[in-house]
Amino acid sequence: MALLSCKDLTLGYDGHPVLSDVSFTVSEGDYLCIVGENGSGKSTLMKTILGLQKPLRGTITFGEGLRQNQIGYLPQQTAVQRDFPATVQEIVLSGCQARLGRRPFYSREDKAIARRNLERMELLPLMNRCYRELSGGQQQRVLLARALCAAGKLLVLDEPVAGLDPLVTAEMYSLIRNLNRKDGITVIMVSHDLAAAVQEASHILHVGQHLFFGTREEYLNSDLAGVFFSLKGGEPA
Repeated sequence: MALLSCKDLTLGYDGHPVLSDVSFTVSEGDYLCIVGENGSGKSTLMKTILGLQKPLRGTITFGEGLRQNQIGYLPQQTAVQRDFPATVQEIVLSGCQARLGRRPFYSREDKAIARRNLERMELLPLMNRCYRELSGGQQQRVLLARALCAAGKLLVLDEPVAGLDPLVTAEMYSLIRNLNRKDGITVIMVSHDLAAAVQEASHILHVGQHLFFGTREEYLNSDLAGVFFSLKGGEPA
């Protein structure tokens, strides 16, 4: 059974669809990139997978013991969130909130999980720093560590390199690649960077006026990829 299966999804707001008839599956170990034009419904699809809104039609099924509250999520940041006055350690530890249940305080295990992910993202030297004092790349690593505290098997990333300079972008892609290939974490990533998406991903979901779901190789050989790359003025890597 697939880790995540979406069938005949129609998504939208107040009964008005923005994306229709979307079907795809995600298996353990996949790295799925969701691409498409601006306003095509990519972020709406993310929110629906996370249970932040309901589909207008269709079904989402979780398998392999995955629960919705075990999905790690790295959303796009707002200016207010970038200025959040908490320490790095506090923000990463907040990723364990779904584990609390009725407990009023974090457990020793929660704190150990947070520390492991701080170390994983090379953030231990910054753990007592105020989050709003960090660079954009450091903030993204903090949010990735926070998402990892919640991630049992699946990590969902919404434009994780938006606003980062090329060097930091490459570092972030490398971190995500290692989480997927070395640590076996399944990744779903929304991206506007099609060239990077086809270089990093094992599977592509292209949404918008035309829909495509398949492997990276199948996408590169499709007419849709050729049209989209020509519109972007680039070539696949």
